[in-house]
Amino acid sequence: MTGLIVLDHLVKRFGDLVAVDDVSLTVEKGEVLGFLGPNGAGKSTTMKMASGFLEPDSGSIQICGCDVATEARAAKQHLGYMPEGAPAYGEMTARGFLSFVADVRGLSGAARNTALDGAIERTGLQPVVHQTIDTLSKGFKRRVGLAQAILHDPDVLILDEPTDGLDPNQKYQVRKLIDDMAKEKAIVVSTHILEEVDAVCSRAVIIDRGKIVADSTAEQLKLKLPNHNAVAIRLSNGDLAKTKKALDGLDAVDKVETVSEGDTVSQLRAIPLNGKSIAGDVAQCLTTNAVHPEELYVEHGSLDDVFRQITTSDTGGADA
Repeated sequence: MTGLIVLDHLVKRFGDLVAVDDVSLTVEKGEVLGFLGPNGAGKSTTMKMASGFLEPDSGSIQICGCDVATEARAAKQHLGYMPEGAPAYGEMTARGFLSFVADVRGLSGAARNTALDGAIERTGLQPVVHQTIDTLSKGFKRRVGLAQAILHDPDVLILDEPTDGLDPNQKYQVRKLIDDMAKEKAIVVSTHILEEVDAVCSRAVIIDRGKIVADSTAEQLKLKLPNHNAVAIRLSNGDLAKTKKALDGLDAVDKVETVSEGDTVSQLRAIPLNGKSIAGDVAQCLTTNAVHPEELYVEHGSLDDVFRQITTSDTGGADA
């Protein structure tokens, strides 16, 4: 199957800075790809090239089989792009701006009105549709940007920070919208909000210093963590020594750490070999040794932990 988005060996330099360094990526229909990276890692530069806003120094981009460099008009007919900051004409009303975008997209007649009403409804813009964009909150400005991206019902969506500035209810609505659209489209969500990937993305790609350093599902990425499936045990100090000795004797346990020691209660962490589940073995061990923990839970880790582990640093600069 040919992907709806195909990035092939993209390179982009700004002077001596290599912002994007040999990035190749394919996104299929039905995929929602979370595109992650520290500030300055190359996320927005890659998205701008994928959308045709920036020209790569080398490499190629195809949107629905159309080359962005040589078939730009055809490629952009298949593409909806929400850039970082969702820029718009501030003196226009929200509906006026979307009407302008509909004209640019070549929509007319009943299809134009249906597209406008549908985009406004799906992004919850009804309360502010007649206000000028300059008067809108950051959250509503983001929703105007999202509305213009989905207006023509494109096969491909590239969304740069789609929920930035939204309150929790608004984030939920946007995530649900993305989920509703996902089956029929290829969607890329560039974000620094890692919970976004857990919430809506079927796949996660992490870029660092212009290079892709991870490409997998969120759950598979978490398996890379040394503490994945570790079992934390909070217990009385009187049981500490014998519990640690007993857990050390389990074949499935790699090591046992003392996380904290209090006056009466301490916490241990049993770390598994190869990230395997050891909760049952640990629970049975505690029962056999007549240990009654105050608390016992499995640590699965988070994408934040993965992100910190596999990215080198925040460069401190924005994407060009």
